[in-house]
Amino acid sequence: MRLAKLIGPDLKELLREDPEQTRAVLAEMHAEDLADLVAELDPDDAALLLQRLPADEAAPIFERLEEHEQEELAQLMPAESVAHIASEMAPDDRADLFSALPEDVGTKLLATLEQVDPEAAQEVREIEKWPETSAGHLMTTDFVQVPPRSTVADAIAAVRAFSEEHNAPIYNVYVVDKAEHLVGTASLRALLLASPEAPLVPEIRECAHSVRPDLDQEEVARGMAKYDLNVVPVIDENDVLLGVITIDDIVDVLTQEQTEDVQKLGAIEPLDVPYFQTSFVSFIRKRGVWLLALFLGEFFTQTALRHYDPVFEAIHGAAYYVPLLISAGGNSGSQSSTLIIRGLAVGEIKSSDFLKIFVRESLMGFVLGLGLAAVGFVRVLMYPEQTVPFALTVSASLVFIVMTGCTVGSLLPILLKRIGLDPATSSTPFIASLVDVLGIVIFVQAAKLIMVATLSRAALGHP
Repeated sequence: MRLAKLIGPDLKELLREDPEQTRAVLAEMHAEDLADLVAELDPDDAALLLQRLPADEAAPIFERLEEHEQEELAQLMPAESVAHIASEMAPDDRADLFSALPEDVGTKLLATLEQVDPEAAQEVREIEKWPETSAGHLMTTDFVQVPPRSTVADAIAAVRAFSEEHNAPIYNVYVVDKAEHLVGTASLRALLLASPEAPLVPEIRECAHSVRPDLDQEEVARGMAKYDLNVVPVIDENDVLLGVITIDDIVDVLTQEQTEDVQKLGAIEPLDVPYFQTSFVSFIRKRGVWLLALFLGEFFTQTALRHYDPVFEAIHGAAYYVPLLISAGGNSGSQSSTLIIRGLAVGEIKSSDFLKIFVRESLMGFVLGLGLAAVGFVRVLMYPEQTVPFALTVSASLVFIVMTGCTVGSLLPILLKRIGLDPATSSTPFIASLVDVLGIVIFVQAAKLIMVATLSRAALGHP
């Protein structure tokens, strides 16, 4: 059971009776647990609690809340209280807060923050000028920097001074010249092992990896994973150090991107807030639009069935096998699309691999289809009224339908990627609907080739 559930009711009572005692109780708890606790309180009680806490104690709690919770509390609390809390937040978290707020609320709060802490307000403007999913919006402008001529003792002193003023993790000391150009970095480990009187130059290392502020956050995550980095510097086209991106923000990015991709794969428009905070109307809109689109897509399946109705009437029991056949194609397509979408997301697959993937998935579809065809052949012949030609028709259809499912499911995400759309929008249900129509066409064409005698007799009116 979450801690907030256990002490929430008692805390509400204590908050009303003895606010000072409330602060003493909260001082013993971790900021993450306090954020859970605030999220469980009624918004009015949560706002009152944060107002009673000093800004430097409220900030770590506030920045751990979900964006929709921050937005709600920011509108309940006095602008000055929120501004004081925002001034104590990390620059990237502070910028995220302003991005989450409605424009009118954000403008008013930024004006108040300008009066409380002009430097913090300027940092918000610097970060917010970059797209929300870019490295520039993800970075923090809090980092330790020293000039190239510093000694090891100077660098350590800079780390201590930074730690006293900021509650941010420190991984490296960044060496920058007078023009703010990034010269290199020195790790904390190297500083601790070096002699304090020694010059810093021998400990300076060239950055293994850096990013531009307009780079997409997914690319930032891939780069940090590739080089096993806890932090990456953000530099402009002139190599001026703008900020750094830390691993905790990348974890948040990966969680967010993965959540969005999973929801898109399920044919759901990504949710802006957690499940239980999403309104009923929002769910209807985000799910209903896709369901309607898929439902309209299935009209083509119905049209194909009606178009080939004479064939199904001529072959006894053929209609019974249509769901079996098209589901095999839909399932194989879903498997392929999932593999390709994930490969594109983590950088294992590129759009230029189009031809290689086509050949690979076609061969896999052929082999998988042969396996299903063998099972299908035996299954059809288990019914005495069915014939060998019909069993061959089902088997041949399975081979080509599974091949079609694999190729369509693998190539559609790449096609969407090439035209600038999110590959995850080629959702599993969408591919299944597309393969349904193709499966019916394949089945009928196979029947026309293999069961020509049966269809000819039916056309002449003979049983």
